[in-house]
Amino acid sequence: MEMSAVIGRRTVGEVMTGEVVRARPDTSFEELAGLLATYRISGLPVVDDDDKVMGVVSRTDLTGHRAGRGPDGPGRRRTVRTLRRPAGTHPVAGPSPAAAGLMTSPAVTVHPEQRVVDAARIMERRHVDRLPVVDEEDRLIGITTRRDLLRVFLRTDEEILADVSGAVLGRAPAAHRVDGLRIDVRDGTVTLAGLPEPALDTAVLIRAAWRVDGVVGVVNQLTARGEGGH
Repeated sequence: MEMSAVIGRRTVGEVMTGEVVRARPDTSFEELAGLLATYRISGLPVVDDDDKVMGVVSRTDLTGHRAGRGPDGPGRRRTVRTLRRPAGTHPVAGPSPAAAGLMTSPAVTVHPEQRVVDAARIMERRHVDRLPVVDEEDRLIGITTRRDLLRVFLRTDEEILADVSGAVLGRAPAAHRVDGLRIDVRDGTVTLAGLPEPALDTAVLIRAAWRVDGVVGVVNQLTARGEGGH
């Protein structure tokens, strides 16, 4: 009898980045700009002392501040201050705002068990390029970006096949305990076929295939010996 198990779609927890560059509410403008430049990122989450996400600061937020953009439109805040300055005085540069005054809040977040396709829809609907990943208590545990999601969707079957073959064969000696092991990929769905030894836990090979970027499903056709050769 042929066994088949189609694994559900990839989750955010499988593609997110666990090491997150983050800021605190009192992180200065200059420190924020330095973090974005140093790590070559376009935004980062702002968290409180309990690592709960308060908001997100993007490069756009920083450039918007430098351009004098306020809630009433570009240049509005700067113009009002100039008109109210007493004659004969010179403008005094105030301190740059910290992260708490620059961030977009509340942040749009996702949970690790949510599907990648759902995260992609949220990004598109909310016009954001990154989503902080939080646990049940809203504590930051990772971040996922458009690039992370695109790596899942924009891969050819040939690329996926090469990586799956490497991942499965890398599970030696498990892979060597399957006679006639065959790996096929079509539209991101991987099919594993062959005759495994009775004591082999085929879930090891299935998990190895499932972890490869671009895999949207795994069909298990690893047929146990003595099952009629199907």
